[in-house]
Amino acid sequence: MKTIIITGPSGSGKSILTNKLAKVFDNVITIQTDSFYKDDIYIKLLSCIKHDIYDRKFSIKSKEIIETLNSYYNNTSVILYNYDFKIKKSTKSLQNSKTCNTNRILILEGIFAHRLELNYKQTINIICKEEKNICYQRRLKRDKKERGRKKEEIKKRFNSSWDLYYKNVDKYLKNNEVIEVNTEDKFSYEVLISKLQNIC
Repeated sequence: MKTIIITGPSGSGKSILTNKLAKVFDNVITIQTDSFYKDDIYIKLLSCIKHDIYDRKFSIKSKEIIETLNSYYNNTSVILYNYDFKIKKSTKSLQNSKTCNTNRILILEGIFAHRLELNYKQTINIICKEEKNICYQRRLKRDKKERGRKKEEIKKRFNSSWDLYYKNVDKYLKNNEVIEVNTEDKFSYEVLISKLQNIC
């Protein structure tokens, strides 16, 4: 099974790209790091004090992400997580391993996808790039609709998220082979698909 890592700042098109790849290739498993946010009382209290708490790595269940990946790799039953941003609640369910037998590509997508205890020398690494203002407009639309947030709060969260992301991505880019793509640029996207078809 090939593993594709899709990272990028908030609103850069990670989910758009993930959905496109799931249509291009057969038997794709997708995992979003957004599904693994913690919902304990400590994180909830911190979120009332610090607006960018969910843009920091300790806000996610890193260990559980690795366990989920290993379950797919080892063809064992998988615990799937889901996070409701409006009520800040995490839920989980069990998936039978038999449904995973035919999958040949696993996509791990999210702003933390490049910051886990993984061997990125063995994964296909992609970073989504887009202009900051376009990313903000996407984030604004999503957070209003899906997360019930107001414009002022969204802008503050976005700017903090953007700065934190680029503060922590340099090491990943320096130490690994990473493919850059703009999901709205046809040529960039077609080059990526061509590369993936040769690899996968």
